[in-house]
This record gives sequence, C-alpha cells and structure tokens, in this order.
Amino acid sequence: MKHHSKFFCICAFLATAVFLPAQTAIEIEELLENEALNYERIVSFVLEAADFNGFSGPEEAFRFAGDKKWLPRNASPGGEATLEGVSLLIMQSFNIRGGIFYSLLNTPRYAYRELIYQDIIQGRADPEMKVSGDLLLFLVNRVLSLRETEDL
Repeated sequence: MKHHSKFFCICAFLATAVFLPAQTAIEIEELLENEALNYERIVSFVLEAADFNGFSGPEEAFRFAGDKKWLPRNASPGGEATLEGVSLLIMQSFNIRGGIFYSLLNTPRYAYRELIYQDIIQGRADPEMKVSGDLLLFLVNRVLSLRETEDL
C-alpha cells in the first residue's frame, strides 16, 4: 500500500506540472485574440502577475482593486479598459514609485505619464486608447523585466 501512495503522489505531481503551463498558454492565447479587453479581465491578469493570488475569481479581483482605489472612478467590470486606467492599476499593483505629481495626485493621467517617462509605455500611445491583449502582455512583460534589472 505504501508503494501505491508514492506512485500516486508522483503521478499527481507530474499531472499538475503538465496542466499549469497549458492553462497559462491558453489564457495568454485568449488575451492575444482580443483587440479591447475589459477591466475585470485585465485586473485579474495584472494582479496575478504582481503576485496577488487567492482570489476566487475575476469579480473578487476587480472588487479588491476597486476597494484599494487602483482603478479609475468610472471603471466597470465589463467596460473596455483604457491605457491610462491600466497604467494606474500597474503602478499601484507593482508598487512602482512615481514622480511628484503622481505621488501627490495618484490619478490615471499621471500614472500614464509616469509609465511613459519610465519607458514602460513605448511608441505612439494615447491615454484613451483601448488596451488589447498584446499591449497588456507587452506592458506587464516590460514591468517584470525592468523589475529584475533595476529598482523599479
């Protein structure tokens, strides 16, 4: 019986290891298919990337970010996210220090400007543009890579 339990544990571990990357790959693929993501989907992804885990679902993650004031006032779960709104979420969830105006006012406008200044948002961008899956992945990847190389 002892032999069977070890075998079962090893099989369960291997099955879990195979399932997790596949699930993440499917989630990323679904993100890339979208031209405009809603706040609920973005909040769930960004908070997971920033190591905020343990939410029962995207609804709870959205509520958490809203309670912390990490979202624009007019953000709704199903509403299409704008770049400046996502900028505030990224600045707050990754605890990125900002300049004087961002520190004093803590608004999406200055979060957007701060991410441009820190070269996280690159190229032509508009604060009111909708956030696509590939843009979201680019921004989160940029924050994570800068976090590894610098004191972000």
